[in-house]
Amino acid sequence: MLSKESPAVTEAEASPVTERDSVEEERAIPDVAALEQEGEIAADYVEGLLDIADLDGDIDMDVEGDRAVVSVVGIEGDELVGKRGEVLEALQELTRLAVHRQTGERSRLMLDIAGYRERRRSELTKLGTEVAEEVKRSGSSKPLQPMTPFERKIVHDAVAASGLRSESEGEEPNRYVVVLPA
Repeated sequence: MLSKESPAVTEAEASPVTERDSVEEERAIPDVAALEQEGEIAADYVEGLLDIADLDGDIDMDVEGDRAVVSVVGIEGDELVGKRGEVLEALQELTRLAVHRQTGERSRLMLDIAGYRERRRSELTKLGTEVAEEVKRSGSSKPLQPMTPFERKIVHDAVAASGLRSESEGEEPNRYVVVLPA
């Protein structure tokens, strides 16, 4: 029973949450069950592609941060990766579309084949660090070759860790990173 000294306060009034707050909260706390479901859908889709192509490979699923990760391991050759990861990027987009078709939600799923993305991450981290050091010494900005969004993100992170700033310029598919002096 309510007394006259303590007026009724609804839960919404006690902790006002705006629509923007709840959207940001959703991004901050990933729904692991939904990401696991994305991974399972993606794994089934990729397994079907491997069967059609008559390729052997094992599929690993994981959740890293705010995205599902599906990896094809134990596969020979690089025909599913392609030159500079072009085939892998296309397969990832097809897999994301398959997930979207079943869930109705946009997916940020990451697909890796034969450890390509992990090797590329290592190479690009090294490149970003080396270019940042070069820019520190010369004092001049330095543009890099065009890269995919995945690749640009890794370089941006490596440059930031080196204490410099970088920007992406250009239009897809020729978008590239420019490392800027301090």
